Amino acid sequence: MTAASIAAQRFLRLRSVLAYLALLAGIAVFLPFNRYIASALVVLTILLGWTNLRRVGRVILCLVLLSGLVGLVYQPAAVDKAVGNMSRIGALIITVMLLSAVLGQSDDLKRISRSLFAGNALFRYLGMTCGTALLSVPLNFGAVGVVATMIGVQVREQGDSATARNAARAVVRGFAASPMASPLSISVVMTVTLLPGLTSWQVIALGLPFALLYLFSGALVREPESARELLADDCAAAESALGPWLRFIGIIALICLGAFALTACGFVYSQAVTLSCLLAVLVGLVFRRVCDGAVAMPSLGMANNELAIMGGSSFLGGVIGSFALGWLGADFTLPVVLWPLIAMAVPWLFFLGGTLGINPIISGTLSGSILGPIWPEYGLAGLGLAMIAGWGITISGTPYSANALLLERCTGYDAREASYGWSMRFSLIMLVICSACCALLSLPW
Repeated sequence: MTAASIAAQRFLRLRSVLAYLALLAGIAVFLPFNRYIASALVVLTILLGWTNLRRVGRVILCLVLLSGLVGLVYQPAAVDKAVGNMSRIGALIITVMLLSAVLGQSDDLKRISRSLFAGNALFRYLGMTCGTALLSVPLNFGAVGVVATMIGVQVREQGDSATARNAARAVVRGFAASPMASPLSISVVMTVTLLPGLTSWQVIALGLPFALLYLFSGALVREPESARELLADDCAAAESALGPWLRFIGIIALICLGAFALTACGFVYSQAVTLSCLLAVLVGLVFRRVCDGAVAMPSLGMANNELAIMGGSSFLGGVIGSFALGWLGADFTLPVVLWPLIAMAVPWLFFLGGTLGINPIISGTLSGSILGPIWPEYGLAGLGLAMIAGWGITISGTPYSANALLLERCTGYDAREASYGWSMRFSLIMLVICSACCALLSLPW
């Protein structure tokens, strides 16, 4: 190895160690100033990986440093709130990535992904989109990577076909349901963080019906496939995956129940999700140790992009929200008729931002931090649904989201064609339905 590669490996290990320390500081609520220590470690981890940061990550990091300095001078309380947001979201991001890495080592995952390709056209589509939605709860983008890789194998072996294109549609739409209703999704956690008047139960209760509508109505917007017999190996794959599916659903259920139980005990929702996922990670590592005789801790050296974009956005949300409330005043209000109209516009702003390459987490940060403090309490459900549903539609219907680019890399299908050519009409229909629901929920009933 060259001296440059050795130095790069050392920096990678150092960033991984710092990320683990940030996680420990983020959950150590008993430690004085733990949120400041955790946030400082997150920023240091990001800075040490500057060379592999995406442009949006670099911009957000610069804004974090600039807004932090301005906040310390003009409104120190805003920085304190922002640091708290960053430490909690940063710890959650690291834990979710660890959970994805640990579960991704399981043989069950391969059997589950193979089973998604069994059945006739309709049931195969529904199985794949709902299956991806379930896989996305703990695996996040890993779910898209696992299933899309198998689609890519099918395209390379059997060529382009309506079956493969429908499978690609199902994967991105299935992943889009995660930010709408997953208890472990960053979108749900940030919505609860930026709209403290809403609880996690309320957000999930709002998003789950819409997510199910999104998943099942997608079956009406796909290409017709040629007749295909149900092969014997398809049946065998579906049957052999029953046990892995049950185990996987059980893991998801236990993590979610743990998060809700910790929330009931008084933990902030983001902290509750972090601790519940972390417990699942520790159990998984012990299991691998017993089964394999050895276990290696997953490296977090490449997590700086996620920490910059998501952790940095949560910091900006705290600062922007405090400044907005200070500028507008706690008594700021608008005519009652305008709140439903604004709620209708929020999902479209998410989608428009996505078409320009703006990550939904940035749109969510801006809408939640600016509108959250001034939004009337009776209409918070409308704003909450607008944020999580707009988030989901955007990552499925625009070509610059991480899952769209991952699908392009795994299958060879152009991200713009997959987003606009295959699903633009579906995205617009769902945006209209979403806007109408958000407006109704924002009325003073």
